[in-house]
Amino acid sequence: MSDTRSPQPLPTRKPTQHLERFSEADIPTKRGPLRTVVFRDRRNGREHVALVAGDVTGVEGVPVRIHSECLTSEVFGSLKCDCKEQLDRALDFITQQGLGVVLYLRQEGRGIGLGNKIKAYALQSKGLDTYEANRQLGFADDLRSYDIAAEMLRSLDVRSVDLITNNPLKIAGMVEEGIPVLRRIPSRTEHNPHNLDYLRTKRERTGHLIELFAEDDDTEAQAG
Repeated sequence: MSDTRSPQPLPTRKPTQHLERFSEADIPTKRGPLRTVVFRDRRNGREHVALVAGDVTGVEGVPVRIHSECLTSEVFGSLKCDCKEQLDRALDFITQQGLGVVLYLRQEGRGIGLGNKIKAYALQSKGLDTYEANRQLGFADDLRSYDIAAEMLRSLDVRSVDLITNNPLKIAGMVEEGIPVLRRIPSRTEHNPHNLDYLRTKRERTGHLIELFAEDDDTEAQAG
């Protein structure tokens, strides 16, 4: 199920040119072949990756997931978030559809980095929520940037997107950066005892469109 959205007008903001399209190759994966395009940020040398299924050149309504790196979940198997599940489901979706893009951005911990993310986890173990912990460390709630994602999509010649997300800020960020969002595709995952408070906090503090229980579906249907 998806939320239909009207195409958004392109803003007048000048496209950024921070990224170098550095390298690309087709990589066989367990889901099928994915064209892997590496972009290098000229400002800091950080490398971001686009995983592409099918030919998205000049296409409207391309399914796109903007995904920020989460080493703790995706590599170490941490249960404190649902990042790995969201990544896996997005990759499943675009490969099953035969068309789509997953943008993998090197923005660990909503932009604060791995070391500070672990510091935030230590504060959370003392009772702070994810946003309170970041603020105690001197960071804003979210330091991620979406100009990077927009520039990657322009390089791939994606004309408009069906955004796979629960985060309204990503939709707003894409529109602000000149990428029309035609509709939202919910990113549904399973919660567990270790990430339930985290997911609730994201929903209550920053308006993430997260459905945690069956009654959430009923509430959304009644509201719609």
